[in-house]
Amino acid sequence: MTYVIGQTCVDVKDKSCVEVCPVDCIIGADEDRMLFIDPDECIDCGACVDPCPVDAIYAEEDLPAEWGPYTEANRVYFKDKGAARALIDGLVPPAEGA
Repeated sequence: MTYVIGQTCVDVKDKSCVEVCPVDCIIGADEDRMLFIDPDECIDCGACVDPCPVDAIYAEEDLPAEWGPYTEANRVYFKDKGAARALIDGLVPPAEGA
């Protein structure tokens, strides 16, 4: 099991979760539209869940079904950032002019 960041983080990137993560497994570059959790580094402590102001972080098995693709986006990001960004853009098209 790992934790996954889902749709409500897109275009928000609050970073409250980053501040409390004991293993620094939550990443998001300036050009990313959301933050991502590295499934290989996450220690499943759940410290990131409550600080998230948009309820975007779930244990993988508790992720809302409609957010299923975000599990893959979080996993892919740490191997191919461009593919993860394209996946997010396909799920939530960027605002016009963004």
